[in-house]
Amino acid sequence: MILHPPIRLYYCSQLAISEWRGVVMMNRLFIWVEIPVTDMERAKAFYERILQFELQSMILGDEEYAFFPIKEEQNGGALVKGPHHIPSPDGVRVYVDGSPDLAAVLSRVREAGGEVIMEKTYVGDHGGYIGKFIDSEGNRIGLQHL
Repeated sequence: MILHPPIRLYYCSQLAISEWRGVVMMNRLFIWVEIPVTDMERAKAFYERILQFELQSMILGDEEYAFFPIKEEQNGGALVKGPHHIPSPDGVRVYVDGSPDLAAVLSRVREAGGEVIMEKTYVGDHGGYIGKFIDSEGNRIGLQHL
């Protein structure tokens, strides 16, 4: 579905809502993602290397977190190690922003010991480019660059 103007954006409790031809749509239905890990130091080093930023660590109860940086009005997420967080290549697929150079991120995945399972692929004007990899913990993760 192609959306054409007029589109108005409203921010309510950090939730972006668009209005298009009288239909209200939530732009941020999903607001948080947790990527399960078994070895926090290994996973943290892997993601810091491929995405080239620092994750902030914290222990909450019996769970260990490494938080991805969040810019204003962005969704967030973390690596999580705990008794109910089991890495898997199956299940829900998480797509991480691969901007500005998705191919370079995939190259760093290989260097960091991950497995690229889909090279940079164009999926159309509305999806841009995607790529997929298996991380250091065995999770299947996607990258996207619009």
